[in-house]
Formats: sequence, C-alpha cells, structure tokens
Amino acid sequence: MTELPRKIAVVGAGEIGRGWAALCASAGWPVTIFDSDSGAAEQAMVEVPRRARVLIDFERATSGIVERGLLEFHQGRSLLQAVRDADWVIEAVAEDLQSKQLAFERIEEVADKDAVITSSTSGLPPNDLFARCRDQGRCLVAHPLNPPELVPLVELVPGDFTDPAALLRTEGYLRALGRIPITLKRAVPGFVVGRIAAAVYRECIDLVLKDVIEVDDLDRAVSLGPALGWATAGPHLTYHLGAGEGGVQIFLQQLLTAFEGWWGGLASWQKLEPEEQHALIQAVERAYTGKVAMLREARDRRLNAMLRALEEARSDATG
Repeated sequence: MTELPRKIAVVGAGEIGRGWAALCASAGWPVTIFDSDSGAAEQAMVEVPRRARVLIDFERATSGIVERGLLEFHQGRSLLQAVRDADWVIEAVAEDLQSKQLAFERIEEVADKDAVITSSTSGLPPNDLFARCRDQGRCLVAHPLNPPELVPLVELVPGDFTDPAALLRTEGYLRALGRIPITLKRAVPGFVVGRIAAAVYRECIDLVLKDVIEVDDLDRAVSLGPALGWATAGPHLTYHLGAGEGGVQIFLQQLLTAFEGWWGGLASWQKLEPEEQHALIQAVERAYTGKVAMLREARDRRLNAMLRALEEARSDATG
C-alpha cells in the first residue's frame, strides 16, 4: 500500500493546477501552489478553496476533511519553498515544451531526491519533457481531464527511463484520491484521450464551419449522442469552459498547435482489411469474454444515472 504524501507541491496556478490543488486539499493533504506569475498564484488562493468546497456540495468530499486540507493550503513564495519536503511535485505550467522543460529542470534542482515529479501535459512526449533532467527515473506524465477535481480519469505515461517504482507510487497516490489511472504502454502524440478528442473535435469544427449546424445544437447532439458523458457538454463548450476566463480564444492560442500536430498523425485509412478485422475481433473478444452481461448491466445503470443527472440539471436551470 502506498504511503500518503506528506505534502503536495503544484507548480503552475492555471486551471489545471488549481484543479489538482483543490482535489488534493479536498482529501486533507497539505498543498503548496507556486506560480512565477504572482497574480495567478494569488487568484488561486481564492479559487482553490472555492473549488474544493464545491466538492462538499456535490457530496464528493466531507466538510471536515476539506477544511483540514485548506488549513494547510499555502502559496509558495518561491519554487524552493513550494517543493521543499514535497513527496509529489505536480507540474502544471503552460502547454509549451520549452516552458515545461525549464520547469522540470528547475524543480529537479530543489526537490527532495525521493520526490516523484509528474507533468500534467495533455500530449507532449515524456522523453522530450524530461530531456534536461539528470534523474529521469522519478519523472512521468500524469495527465488529468479537466476539471481534475471532478473527472476521475488520469492518463499515466512513463518515459523511456521512468522507474517502475515511480509509476506505482503515482498510481497509489491517484487511487487514494479516488482517481482512475490508465497507464499507456508507450507514448503517442496526444496520448489516448487527446487523440480521440482531437478526432471528434475536428469533425465538430468542420460541421460548424460548413454551416451544417449551430454550435449549441451540435454540442447537445454530441453530449447526448455517441459521446454521452463528454463532461455533459459537447467539445466546443467543453473547451470554451476549460480554458478559464479567456474562453475558446485562449484555448486556441494555447493548444491549437498541439491539436494540429495530432490531426496530422491520426489514422487516415478508409477500409479494414480481413487480417485487420481478425486482429480486432480477437482483441475485443479477449478483453470481454465472460463479462458481457455484467458490463451491459453496468453500462445501463451508468447511462441511467447520467441521464437522470442531466435531466435534474436542466430542471434546476429552468426552475
């Protein structure tokens, strides 16, 4: 069983960093957040407690534990102060390779030698991210979905030199937070969630630009149709909300280059050859043999719960 961390350090006070901090604080864990932009860090000192307390309203955390965690939630006045004595350092700076490389380089200089260091990148290659680190064994990607305090899935992507012990330790921390870690065997651009999201988003952009459907109708179609559960919203609204106060304009400024790179690497075939069909059938049957009835029942329960929640939300909104 993984020991709980003595302290969490979050480096980067944007949307993702605040979400990580809110999640960890809601579990009663000591958290220090740092950002070189003092304005962003100060805003996080207001926003993180608000987001952590929302989890009480959602019955995802208890008041006593949240308030205990918030008593130990601090703003780091320097990177050294933030990461000192931290067992887990979470990098959450802007999605830019050079910025993240520099952040890792600086974190490694001041972090405890036994600390595990994870990146929140949504798709940058781990080997590139950790290229400047002397000890890459303790470095890996832990990519949360937005908002991190609500969506339980986290993609874990080790680099070529990541120590399996660091991966297991990160998995343990995430499970203690109620997250569902999914480990990739190897890195691909955009990882798994990003690649699927990029493929759907490209089609959604195309449908809007070709004037086939209005944005809000398309988002409703996607969220209630084949991608039921996309944060209960379609991709346009998801990214508009996920970028924070700047909305979709900031999202495109920060992540369009990444999406364009992923689009260039997505599958482009238009036909499954017989041997590929055979391989696919074998893979699916191997994964689900003997589990279909149970999984069908679980699917229907989850869909029903999600639909009820959406119906209640719409009723409250129109109340």
